[in-house]
This record gives sequence, C-alpha cells and structure tokens, in this order.
Amino acid sequence: MADKQKLLQDTDEAYAELRRAIDGLDEKEMRRVWLGTWGVREILIHISGWHREMIPAFARLGREEPPYPEGVSYDDADAWNSRFVEGKSKAPMADILRDLDTFHRDFVTAAAALSEHHFAPGAPARELFEGAGSLHYREHAGQIDEWRRNGAP
Repeated sequence: MADKQKLLQDTDEAYAELRRAIDGLDEKEMRRVWLGTWGVREILIHISGWHREMIPAFARLGREEPPYPEGVSYDDADAWNSRFVEGKSKAPMADILRDLDTFHRDFVTAAAALSEHHFAPGAPARELFEGAGSLHYREHAGQIDEWRRNGAP
C-alpha cells in the first residue's frame, strides 16, 4: 500500500477512535471544563477549525503553490485555537458534531485529491495532514479517554 493510502486509512481509523472517545457523552458532559479552559466541546470545535483551514491549503498545494496565502501564518496555534472556539461559542452541540463529521470528510477528500508525491516523508501536505488528522485525533482521543477513566462520565 502506498504512503498516501496508508495515511488516509490511518486518519480514518484515528477519527473513529476520537468518535469512540466521545461516544455517550451528553451536552452537559461535553461542556464540562477539564483541560485548562476547555472541555470536549472546545476540543471538537478546534479540530474542525483546523480542518477548515487545511482544506484550502491542500488545494493550493495541488496547484504547486505554498499551502498558506501570503501574509498568513499558523505559528501562533493558541491564537488560532482561541479564534476557532470563540467563533462557535454559541453553536449548539448538534452543529458542532455535524461540523466535525463534515469537515473531517472534506479534509480527507481534499487530501485524497493530491498526488502521491505530496505524501512523501517531509512533504508539506503530509505534515499538514498528519498534524491536523491522525496525530491530532489521537492526541485528543487519548486526553478524553484519560479524563473519562479518571472519573468523568
């Protein structure tokens, strides 16, 4: 199996792990703050936010352009995370979950449209895809699992 296909499959598997980690939580539980100033709700919002940002980055890479528009930097991830969360602060949980599923699907579809060479080790698309995909999902699924094991719902 080629690198690209392995990465796509791994990301879908990691996404399933994230969805299992939140399975059975109600809205009150998802709003409970336990990770700094965040709960599950904020984690899911920020994952979707990164997907929204990466989808056009993949399109630019497909045109052999830099992934980010000139003048845009993602170096301050905390500021971006805050922006994503603040933008959805009043959104109903059903919308947040729908966004999570929709943007995951669109994120994977946008990456899948790229050629195999974009997924070579060290290639920008691979780093963006893993960083906002499988690695990101597993990081947060692990945090949520640990929170739940330590007495949360």
